[in-house]
Amino acid sequence: MNPTIELIHRHGSTRRYKSNPVSATVIETIVSAGQRASTSSNLQTYSVISVTEAAKRERLAELCNNQQHITEAPLFLTFCADLARMDRISQLRGYTQVANYTENFLIAAIDAAIVAQNSALAAQSLGMGICYIGAIRNKPREVIELLGLPKLVFPITGMTVGYTVEQPRLRPRLPLREILHHEQYHAPIDEALLEYDQAMIETGIYNNRQVPVPEKTEEMEDYGWLEHSARRISQIIRPFLREILDEQGFELK
Repeated sequence: MNPTIELIHRHGSTRRYKSNPVSATVIETIVSAGQRASTSSNLQTYSVISVTEAAKRERLAELCNNQQHITEAPLFLTFCADLARMDRISQLRGYTQVANYTENFLIAAIDAAIVAQNSALAAQSLGMGICYIGAIRNKPREVIELLGLPKLVFPITGMTVGYTVEQPRLRPRLPLREILHHEQYHAPIDEALLEYDQAMIETGIYNNRQVPVPEKTEEMEDYGWLEHSARRISQIIRPFLREILDEQGFELK
């Protein structure tokens, strides 16, 4: 272990923040560290929108399923896939950008995600906590309007940032043998999945989600990570995203 790996292993989502503001200098430090992330062909196809204004954070909270910690956190960062800058660069050099292909959108989305994680680690190294906000994609049209995002820019994820009230709760992760594949992919290992399911149940995180088995009111259903994940992934989530990506110029051919 070394300090970097220890920092990574201490990561947990923070949803309670002190009111202390995050200074402009610290914001720049965090995002500057994000910029040092790897980027495809050094294209740097991302942008980061920093929001500290209380009214705008309140509006973002409304658009992101009314998550209270978005209002409470002094800083909200939105990490965007950004091909608008490439469009201008192409114009300056007499080219036409081919932005409407899936590969180019993936390049920009992956760039933004890697920058977000670098920024998260930078914030944590400065004694702050973060929480990713995937719900930034719940109402993307409204977010695009609120943040003034032009064509060829799309919000990939949000992130609350601030000084923590308490240390985040660390959740177990899947056994490494389920994640790490040697030489070629192996099928999911049922034993590892069941082992992780039990580890997550023992954290107590699912206690309030269990409901009585129908017609057996004294027996509670078997609800853990497996059930939670299967239910989540069996639902259609944000089916409108393709349409909005098209509107923003990402036609994904």
